[in-house]
Amino acid sequence: MNSNESQLDDEVEAKTDAFSSIAEIDQPFVKKEINGTEFTILGTAHVSQASADAVATLIASNEFDAVAIELCADRLRSIDDADADANLDLFQVIRAGKVPMIAAGLMLGAYQQRLADKLGIKPGAEMRVAIELTREAEKPLLLIDRNIGTTLRRVYKGVPWWKRMMLVSGLFGSVLSRADVSETDIEELKRGDMLNQVFSEFSGEAPEIYHSLVDERDQYMAAKLGQYAKEHSGQKVLAVVGAGHLNGMADYIDTPPDDLGLRLKELSAIPKGRSILKWLPWLIAALVVTGFAVGFSRSPELGWQLLLEWLLINGGLAALGGIIALAHPLTIVTAFFAAPMTSLNPMLGVGMVTGFVETLLRKPRVIDFKSLRADVTSLKGWYHNRVSRTLLVFLLTTVGSAAGTYIAGFRIVQLLGNS
Repeated sequence: MNSNESQLDDEVEAKTDAFSSIAEIDQPFVKKEINGTEFTILGTAHVSQASADAVATLIASNEFDAVAIELCADRLRSIDDADADANLDLFQVIRAGKVPMIAAGLMLGAYQQRLADKLGIKPGAEMRVAIELTREAEKPLLLIDRNIGTTLRRVYKGVPWWKRMMLVSGLFGSVLSRADVSETDIEELKRGDMLNQVFSEFSGEAPEIYHSLVDERDQYMAAKLGQYAKEHSGQKVLAVVGAGHLNGMADYIDTPPDDLGLRLKELSAIPKGRSILKWLPWLIAALVVTGFAVGFSRSPELGWQLLLEWLLINGGLAALGGIIALAHPLTIVTAFFAAPMTSLNPMLGVGMVTGFVETLLRKPRVIDFKSLRADVTSLKGWYHNRVSRTLLVFLLTTVGSAAGTYIAGFRIVQLLGNS
């Protein structure tokens, strides 16, 4: 047994001794029965010591035949494998276009980690305790949450393009934020009033985000419990979920869909983008090339002016993104010359080019992968770690080139209109 497992065992023993009876646990929960199976759904705060203590006590009571947790297989794997980040293939991440998803996951995790550090508890401690104790008791451990990658993709696909900037700014804001959060505040969030208020405000500003991030997962987890109940009638199951899902899951358990399997399949599908948005990059590229042709047909001077401004604006803003990301000088030069060309070929983004170049010039070290999750809890860490800085290079050069494409495109139209 390694030191981490020994420490966790000590923590579990302390948490089990924290309560003498289930009646002493002051935590939000609901009880629901599905097909003869009784579910106790416990609402927790993912950075609350009291929540971790409650989970330990309930499982140690030996009243439950199985334990369900708000995790997917990928998130469980990251908990089980402390060196998961060390096995990250950065080239494959860039090639597969997974940089935005990886970066978003790191930013979300960084925010949770900072809250946990302030309270002296590991993020997701109640889930770790549930995993450890359930395995020790040799009882079924049910993963009921939707795949995190699917959720992030559905969030991204579900909002209009202009609202996607809210996601980006919000995630970056979570990295920069240093607002103090006390354990009392966390306990208030766990009880539901403040949490529901926050979710309501979030829903009001971007209901599509709330729908994919919270409501759909309420439906998914309720359906997963329903499926289990069909196959295991008469059992008692403890379900450990974030408090923000408690009421929603209870409502969906009371009003289940006609076909649970079909609903789960629908919630796991990635929505197709709108056809007009799918073809928009190609349309813009065609219009820019047409603008060049029209410019040269009117006069060589005009044509070269259009090309020069396209190069300077598109390449310049992509290079600026590289500068902000503190990319290697050769990566910045690459961004400047690659962006004007990749913008005319939507199959290849400048971020893929700059990401590969940055990785070759500044090869990530083993220590960068091992310390990745800790480093991304601060803005300084994002720049210090070679893995996260490469992700920044990819994202910021991509954003710069995208802005340059629209700005330069409007400039071309303006010059043609004035000629």
